[in-house]
Amino acid sequence: MPGGAMAGPGGAVRGRFAVVGGGIAGVTCAEKLAAEFPSEDIFLVTASPVIKAVTNFKQVSKTLEEFDVEEQPSSLLEKRYPNIRVIQSGVKQLKSDEHKIYTEDGKEYIYEKLCLCAGAKPKLIVEGNPYVLGIRDTDSAQAFQKNLAQAERIVVVGNGGIALELVYEVQGCEVIWAIKDKAIGNTFFDAGAAEFLLPKLTAESQESPIECKRTKYTVEGSEEKGGPPGASDKLGSALGPDWHEGLHLKGTKEFSHKVHIEILCEVKKILLQQEFIQLQQTSLTFPKGEKNVEADEVLWPVYVELTNGKIYGCNFIVSATGVVPNVEPFLDGNNFAVGEDGGLKVDKHMHTSLPDVFAAGDICTAAWEPSPVWHQMRLWTQARQMGWYAAKCMAAEALGESIDMDFSFELFAHITKFFNYKVSTV
Repeated sequence: MPGGAMAGPGGAVRGRFAVVGGGIAGVTCAEKLAAEFPSEDIFLVTASPVIKAVTNFKQVSKTLEEFDVEEQPSSLLEKRYPNIRVIQSGVKQLKSDEHKIYTEDGKEYIYEKLCLCAGAKPKLIVEGNPYVLGIRDTDSAQAFQKNLAQAERIVVVGNGGIALELVYEVQGCEVIWAIKDKAIGNTFFDAGAAEFLLPKLTAESQESPIECKRTKYTVEGSEEKGGPPGASDKLGSALGPDWHEGLHLKGTKEFSHKVHIEILCEVKKILLQQEFIQLQQTSLTFPKGEKNVEADEVLWPVYVELTNGKIYGCNFIVSATGVVPNVEPFLDGNNFAVGEDGGLKVDKHMHTSLPDVFAAGDICTAAWEPSPVWHQMRLWTQARQMGWYAAKCMAAEALGESIDMDFSFELFAHITKFFNYKVSTV
């Protein structure tokens, strides 16, 4: 076998380093390990046919960085780093005491050091409802586009990055936006900035978007699937900025933009059409003004009752309320310490509670005593930083060296773009 891989007992393939996850954290970690150990094979296990690659990286300041993200065939990664072996399969089981990974295609891999970068999945407001859609990866973004094409009204729940981009980009469809905060985008900017951006949501026509030079999000060989708006069973890597590029986000109406914001509220109940009829409830039309509230005579497929007492009917609901770390494939039989948010706890060297198992990106929870001006957010910038730093820590431990914490964890800093404006959060 090429490089440092060799056959282990029972037909298992042995390698010094293994990384699980084809997102930014996993790919960055694998690339760094491949550069540090050019004579060793690095296993990168990913269920997706494409990987997320960082391109056009720019260090804007000591703490701020900009980069593009491209979805690329895994063959391009293997061409850049001949010692990276991409294994296209999901992980069925991890046996950390045996240092073994079992993949869904029936193969076994033995590692010396492992980094789990399996990302996260949408934190849906309700599971199993066919009219509740989470947007997280390529498949779910395509499902959203397909269902939006037949929609007259949608309800968006959440106040994070996906919600901000979505309500701005959707055209030809009424949008009821329910947020639990007093102002939009409070994770990224203050109330003053939110007030400045609000007119962009009510403008009848949008500015021409700044040209995006990132690769459009498509999966090679994928086919459109039918069915209701429900999310795909397969988990992909996070979309992040510009997920809407290349998607036709237009409903059935001819108007450009109609967004109504319901603040300081959450979803109390979701009712299917038959349940709504049986309860003899009254829903509201799309508000034409603060005091212009009328009963809706249209029957909708699904209804949302908010904690402020208002009920709106819609074609489907977008749950954009954050993510849940994707830890399920790894917990069975392994005594991981898990954080309150469901992530694998990692120390200041990205080490989990189990020997020789590291974690980075959305799957992990920073369990060290953080700097007063740094906090964890499940963003692409932190995924790249954690993946790179985890590889440095794995290399240092393998070589018996010590390592200091990277400066990127001293100060939180992030650059993105909302409503055609560049937004820097520090």
